[in-house]
Amino acid sequence: MTAKQKPSILIVDDDKFLLDMYAIKFVQSDFDVTTALGSLDALTRLREGLAPDVIVTDVLMPAMDGFEFLEILMKEKLGGKAKTIVLSNKGEKSDIDRGIALGASGYIVKASAIPSEVVAKVREILKIKN
Repeated sequence: MTAKQKPSILIVDDDKFLLDMYAIKFVQSDFDVTTALGSLDALTRLREGLAPDVIVTDVLMPAMDGFEFLEILMKEKLGGKAKTIVLSNKGEKSDIDRGIALGASGYIVKASAIPSEVVAKVREILKIKN
């Protein structure tokens, strides 16, 4: 990533309100943002060649949950070298362990993190200075 290039993020959630809220927060934090309304939408975009720096995904979604989405990302080698981060209200240790086992670089529990903390965690994982 060059000094002038914005980090790119794909945010995957089935909740349009949350998707828009996080998109706004990341745009304000100088990210190039793509949103996907659910896992199937995200897979379509990734299969078409989208290669963001980071993919943030919810777990509880219809059609395909976030864990299945991560399994397909790994199996099909989608998203290039994107880091993956789970952003979910499922905060049991078994959920966190499963997300990490599926290649997630981080796991954020929505209920315990405000949007600015989510941005800070993503920056930390991407090793971007504030």
